[in-house]
Amino acid sequence: MHNYEIEEYFSLLAKLMDIHGENEFKIKSYSNAAYTLDKLAEPVSNMSPSQLYAIRGIGEAIGKKIQEIIETKQLSILNEYIQKTPPGILEMLKIKGLGPKKIVTIWKELEIESIGELLYACEENRLVKYKGFGEKTQKNIQESLQFYLHHQGNYLYEQVESLVSALQKNLEIEFQNEQHIISGAFKRQMESLEFLDVVTTISESNLTTWLATKMFKIEKTEDFVSCKGEDNFEIRWHLASSENFFWKDFTLSCSPEFLSAWEQLPNFSLSASNCFKSEQSIFDQVSINYIPAPQREFAPIIEKARVKALPKTIQPPDIKGIIHSHSTWSDGIHTIEQMALAAKDQGYEYLIISDHSKSAFYANGLQADRIIAQHKEIDALNKKLAPFVIFKSIESDILNDGSLDYSDEILSSFDIVIASVHSNLKMTEEKAMMRLLNAINNPYTSILGHPTGRLLLSRKGYPVNHEAIIEACAENNVVIELNAHPRRLDMDWRYIQAAVESDVLISINPDAHAIEGFDDCKYGVLVAQKAGLTAANNLSSFTLSEMMEFIAYQQEKRG
Repeated sequence: MHNYEIEEYFSLLAKLMDIHGENEFKIKSYSNAAYTLDKLAEPVSNMSPSQLYAIRGIGEAIGKKIQEIIETKQLSILNEYIQKTPPGILEMLKIKGLGPKKIVTIWKELEIESIGELLYACEENRLVKYKGFGEKTQKNIQESLQFYLHHQGNYLYEQVESLVSALQKNLEIEFQNEQHIISGAFKRQMESLEFLDVVTTISESNLTTWLATKMFKIEKTEDFVSCKGEDNFEIRWHLASSENFFWKDFTLSCSPEFLSAWEQLPNFSLSASNCFKSEQSIFDQVSINYIPAPQREFAPIIEKARVKALPKTIQPPDIKGIIHSHSTWSDGIHTIEQMALAAKDQGYEYLIISDHSKSAFYANGLQADRIIAQHKEIDALNKKLAPFVIFKSIESDILNDGSLDYSDEILSSFDIVIASVHSNLKMTEEKAMMRLLNAINNPYTSILGHPTGRLLLSRKGYPVNHEAIIEACAENNVVIELNAHPRRLDMDWRYIQAAVESDVLISINPDAHAIEGFDDCKYGVLVAQKAGLTAANNLSSFTLSEMMEFIAYQQEKRG
């Protein structure tokens, strides 16, 4: 083994011992051993035990550990620390600007255990509240995290958008006489993508020549041409003729379940697949109303479309107001006035400010005296900005027993209360459901915020029984949030239709911590379209007068 390979064992060991708060003398001895190994010219693997033990900074104890590494390619003490360290914490050591001391704060104080969670915390401006993390440090860590995640191969839908836009522009310039369409998971508006599917009539030779000039790594398979760039994200090129172009796109833009059901339709003919002149003609063949690609997930929708045209799904312009936003009163970037002016300028009718509650100390949550002061500011701004309205809200933490973290008297001062879980996320389903159901049953709860606490590609979220949550929300007239942040998209779109069928309203909310966060509403709309959500079933599509009626009803519900 090379010295630098052995050095890595001791370097990692020292860092993990530091993270776990071990004896500083031991940490320093392993750190010095790593430094010594890095500077040695002669390979230690060629040394006798006596030669090895005689090296200053090594000695017999560490020398024996070096021999263990050489003989077994392992270090038992290091394995012990690795086993008791969450994988995400180990991964953080790869991020520039994150040393053991900062990682301890992130893990123990912010309760963050993954790269994705940490990036989300940076986006929420949460690190600056802790010792050793200033605004500049947070920004540097955020940039390092983004660079790291962009080289892992998996992307959020939002991250792929810019790539798709650039790709389409390039294809239009370079191959304007050919047909191309972005298909697959992107066309289906999935939350995240492992790869991008493109259907094209470009010949294989022209395509591979072009990709080579763009410095892509190219691999040919039986079904497609694959390429990867510096970011390691895969693009799969499906070669088609003008005759089978639309059918090939259709097969890629359906889930396997949907496609299998489609091919079993009695009036479907695969032999006609080379004759489709448009996507619509595929539906005309079987006399079924058009089903948009985002809704081609589950087989039952085929029968619904056969009987009648599907209802128009919600569109981005249908969002009439911003619900769930944070200001500088807690962990937001902009003041309430700045947020309100931006919302007004963008054509929204109202803004619902939902800063963090007192239990969210990490986010400068509001104590009772600050709530009074904030409400005075909102009253003054409403006089200034009329007819635009700022509603008083709070994102109240759901505590371990399912109670909210304010008294009924304080909760009654808000127009809308969003109840969310932010702490102790490692729960059994039984524990999670107890907390959530108790919060839903609280008469002051208006909206259940991000119901599972998931972060896409980073954190699964706590296990829940969606059916029971929907039933409880229906009984208590509680709205379920579809948190539109592209890393959340929670609740999962797969359960939205069941909620609507139970007369539970959905609310597409950006959870904006800055003005730019308003734009995230679009990603909530995109996944809501997959569930067939209409504007009528979405709270944030209510007009100002409708929202006032909703709030009046909330006041009645509280008794």
